[in-house]
Amino acid sequence: MVGRSVRRLSFMAAMACLWLQPALALDIYAWDGGGPVGSVVINTSERRLYLVVGEGEAHSWPIAVGREGKQWSGRTRVIGKARHPAWRPTASMRAEKPSLPAYVAPGPGNPMGIRAIYLDTGALRIHGTNAPGSIGRAASSGCFRMHNAHVAELYELVDIGAEVIVRR
Repeated sequence: MVGRSVRRLSFMAAMACLWLQPALALDIYAWDGGGPVGSVVINTSERRLYLVVGEGEAHSWPIAVGREGKQWSGRTRVIGKARHPAWRPTASMRAEKPSLPAYVAPGPGNPMGIRAIYLDTGALRIHGTNAPGSIGRAASSGCFRMHNAHVAELYELVDIGAEVIVRR
């Protein structure tokens, strides 16, 4: 009986380590793209998001960016963060696609995915997605989509008030 309990605890400890590993194993890349430590730099032509973590160092993730005519560039700030956000399409989204609902509750069908980072620029967000195949493409209505696991990492690392620099 004791042997079985020890094996069960060892298995549970191993699974916990695997679950925690992604948050502990973020790669750090050499970075010469500017921005203060703690800032987010988005390069829409590369379709990458960078979080500056030190002098000459950044984390990096692939993203989806706005479709042609839907891209924004400039400087803004993080003004809020949400776990399991609801989604309310903008009026312009609903005008383009009238079949869109006015509200989508949190869950697997929600286009915002599991986390949202709100920016001080209109309705722009950095968020997860329910369409992971869109990552690496110009596919959104202007927001910056990330794989859900990646946006969960960024969510834990970025501070409210952080500068966000969007370049084309």
